[in-house]
Amino acid sequence: MYLDQAKKAEIFEQYGKSATDTGSVESQVALFSYRISHLTEHLKKNHKDHATARSLTMMVGRRRKLLKYLRERDIERYRALIKALGLRK
Repeated sequence: MYLDQAKKAEIFEQYGKSATDTGSVESQVALFSYRISHLTEHLKKNHKDHATARSLTMMVGRRRKLLKYLRERDIERYRALIKALGLRK
C-alpha cells in the first residue's frame, strides 16, 4: 500500500505540530497533496480509470477549500504552506 501509518505520521510530523496532529489545516493539505501526486501518477499509466479521475478531482477541490480557509484566516501560514509544498499560487 502506498500510504501506511508510518508515512502518514511522517507527513503530520513534518507539516503539523506533532505526529498525532491530524486536524490542522497544514497537515490535512499536506496529506491531500501527497495523495494527489500519487493519483496523478496512477492516472498517467491508467488513463481510462474514470473512478480514480473523479476521486482526484474531488480531492483537489477539498484541498482548494482548505487552502482558501487558511488564506482567509492566516495569510502568513498560507504562504509558508504553499512554499513548503511547492504549490502554485
